[in-house]
Amino acid sequence: MKLMIAGSTGLVGRYALHIALAHPGIEQVVAPVRRPAEPHPKLLAPVVDFDELPQDAPWWNVDAVVCALGTTIKVAGSQDAFRRVDHDYPLAVARLAHAHGASTFVLNSAMGADAGSSIFYSRVKGEVERDLAALGFASLTFVRPGLIGGEREEFRAGERVATVVLRALHPLLPRRWRINPAERIAQTMIDAAVRATPGRHVIASDALT
Repeated sequence: MKLMIAGSTGLVGRYALHIALAHPGIEQVVAPVRRPAEPHPKLLAPVVDFDELPQDAPWWNVDAVVCALGTTIKVAGSQDAFRRVDHDYPLAVARLAHAHGASTFVLNSAMGADAGSSIFYSRVKGEVERDLAALGFASLTFVRPGLIGGEREEFRAGERVATVVLRALHPLLPRRWRINPAERIAQTMIDAAVRATPGRHVIASDALT
């Protein structure tokens, strides 16, 4: 199969790329990036501007998409900028891939995603899930982790503190509140893309510990 990974330079995306490149059932990985990527025989990494994605590039012709695009309001700088990265970019990738024949889409969403939520972060995550569902993918999977465990390139103080606390409390916490390792999330996403089970599916945080 031919797989696209959007967000391949982030914490979860890096693991997803590594897993996909080693997967015997994946013949080629397309990973649109902002900066040139390290070459690999199975990797096609076109440099793009996510605000102006090319409409008719031949590399949109993939079987499935794994989307790990995401940021925080602090890193993005504003709610509008956060929404652009976590809603508009995944939706733009999905629309173009679907228009070129992709039948499967897997999104790294978030626990609590709800388009009707009063919490901005959860509402945006819910809105992108809602809008992706309207595109008509034959197989659509939303992976909803809680706190993601792993070393990011950028420092996130809040996540670092929460990670220390949750690790200390790990034996006492219900599964849904435990840290979800980035590699586990990535493996779950790749597995969902390869299986391409028809219909819409949600994988909750308690399945990612």
